[in-house]
Amino acid sequence: MDSAELKALQAPLKARYRDDPSTALVTLRSTGTLDEESVACTVATGQALVEAGLHPATGGTGTLACSGDMLLQALVACAGVTLRAVATSLGLDVRGVVHAEGDLDFRGTLGVGKEEQVPVGFRAIRLRFELDHAGDDAELATLMRLTERYCVVYQTLAGGVPVHVSY
Repeated sequence: MDSAELKALQAPLKARYRDDPSTALVTLRSTGTLDEESVACTVATGQALVEAGLHPATGGTGTLACSGDMLLQALVACAGVTLRAVATSLGLDVRGVVHAEGDLDFRGTLGVGKEEQVPVGFRAIRLRFELDHAGDDAELATLMRLTERYCVVYQTLAGGVPVHVSY
């Protein structure tokens, strides 16, 4: 897909969203089914079912997907797709790989170290791009700035959002 094709594809969407902003609000959903016999949850993705379970650092076997890994995978996927869309829109030829890594202290999720108040969750996440491109430094800086600006998962993690739990 080139810049003209992408712009033609997105132009009617942008026009509709400008004319009627309420049409741009979409609620995405995900559903998981609890495993009745093991500590696992099956999540329906758009293409397959993914069985998630405990990370080996919390007693898992490593044979099931880890939700922490899935979070990083969602960041990589979103950042990669966003970068490709921005590069296409700008007419930049970019290839490469996107990496994410995050630091967890599993004492928090296991309830160990309560007296130290060990936090649950990632302490830090690093998103790294290895890119091959013909652009100059200014074009690359624009590409990266816009990728950060428009990547949904990055912005959600960086800015945080309220999460409401019900039962």
